[in-house]
Amino acid sequence: MRAAVLTHDPLLQGFYTVSEAARLLGIEQRQRIHGWLRGKENDSSNPIIQRDYEPINNIHELSFWDLMEVRFIDHFRKQGVSLQTLRKVADVARREFNQQHPFALSQMKFMTDRKRIFSHTVEECGDKKTRDILGNQYEMYEVIEGVLAKGVTFDPKSHLADVWHPEGECPNVFVDRRYAYGHPVISKRRVPTSALYRLWRAESGDTPRVASWYKISDDEVREAVEFETRLNG
Repeated sequence: MRAAVLTHDPLLQGFYTVSEAARLLGIEQRQRIHGWLRGKENDSSNPIIQRDYEPINNIHELSFWDLMEVRFIDHFRKQGVSLQTLRKVADVARREFNQQHPFALSQMKFMTDRKRIFSHTVEECGDKKTRDILGNQYEMYEVIEGVLAKGVTFDPKSHLADVWHPEGECPNVFVDRRYAYGHPVISKRRVPTSALYRLWRAESGDTPRVASWYKISDDEVREAVEFETRLNG
């Protein structure tokens, strides 16, 4: 069965270049993301992610759900899970869940099924390293997925990731695909943190002045500046 393809308004799905995605997720080598999006060159390997936007003039853009899947893959790769295993898990999960973005689904809803798919795939691939990493009873899998679920709220109908709070130290900053093309925003006015940061720098750090321009609080400006400073390293 073909994985269900989302039919949402493309203007409300978020837009990220690979560089922007790498910056948001703290991935130093953006070529890794390119590989997950398009597979290996001169190789029969398929992409791990079935992204929402086709590349234009070899420029690759990600949707919010693509971004969430990259976050999932990056986290498991850091645990030592092989690309071969993740690619196979993604293929099987797309078929079983009939969902284009299986790695962006709620871990609470699909924990048992996705853990089963991981288990079977690891055995089928003979991936002893991943089996050892996750443990015979897959306790580590649950820990990893639990970490990934932190800061993410899921749509109760589709069970897909809906809103992401990327930085625990800046709890009022969030990523919502429906605002600012999915880039980080703050306050009920959903002001892009990047815009606040740029104006704050232009105004030589005059926080009250920036706050008055956007009709938000001084604390919200300070939090946006802290968030952007963290992203910029």
